[in-house]
Amino acid sequence: MSFAVLLVSFFTFIELNCENLFDCEHDSLKQDQEFLPDSWRHWNHYRYWQKLNHIGQEIIACGEQDGGWQLPDMVALCEVENDSVVVDLTKKSLLRKAGYEYVMTNSPDVRGIDVALLYSPMSFRLINHHSVQVTPLKNMRPTRDILYASGLVITGDTLHVFVVHAPSRSDGVKATQPHRMQVARRLLEAVDSLRALSPAARILIAGDFNDSYSDMSIQLLLSHQLVDVSREARGTNGAKATYRYQGEWDSIDHILCSENLQDSLLRCRIGDFPFLLEADDKYGGIRPKRNYYGAHWKNGFSDHLPLIARFCQ
Repeated sequence: MSFAVLLVSFFTFIELNCENLFDCEHDSLKQDQEFLPDSWRHWNHYRYWQKLNHIGQEIIACGEQDGGWQLPDMVALCEVENDSVVVDLTKKSLLRKAGYEYVMTNSPDVRGIDVALLYSPMSFRLINHHSVQVTPLKNMRPTRDILYASGLVITGDTLHVFVVHAPSRSDGVKATQPHRMQVARRLLEAVDSLRALSPAARILIAGDFNDSYSDMSIQLLLSHQLVDVSREARGTNGAKATYRYQGEWDSIDHILCSENLQDSLLRCRIGDFPFLLEADDKYGGIRPKRNYYGAHWKNGFSDHLPLIARFCQ
């Protein structure tokens, strides 16, 4: 009698908006004065390194699974300022021994905000990456590029990843909705081009879309054979979504995948670890422990909680 041993590996994918991960140096081409030592925020090297190590701590904690721990294979980051910030995060912070490599955008965003993708070279071998530019509409500020990366996972399959940070709602939900739709349309153009070359492409899309599941931009994406695997994601310590504003939870961060990846999903949850939370004294309940409330530095983490998706391979 012979026995076949089935080895199953797991792939852990994280999405996280870091909330203003800026360095302390002025970029003369960007409006980053808010995060300089002489600004009203008094952003300095101590606070910067506290922030870096907190983000590293958060990513490390996302590797906890079923009583064990494994380094997350891939992390999609939003709101990172530039290449030097990601070098400090991956090579000098608490993450320095994790061995992460990364790719990122260099966008026309006026504040200098970009997106990045960290990956473990042990589980993802990078093949290609580039930025996908979004043409602004009339009266629309330049926005973040979409990051595209492809590579081989441990099974030998090719995984295609897009990281998105859509325009905010700060000028009003209705007024800015066309801006987020423009990003969604540009993303779909890139996805459709990819599928024209590889109809069975395995695709992951993640980021801060600044829209909820029922909003037009997300529904447009879902109409193109994509699945929002984060739709039902919840935390285990009270978080009902990834973001809380004026006492209301809202899932504006998403992880989507192609239909041929959906069956590989084991679970998608919100990483609402206790150290990422604090009491919401004004509205009751809990909220993410962010870095600043107005001008007051709270030495927190982010105003967003991470999404953690685990796939079998």
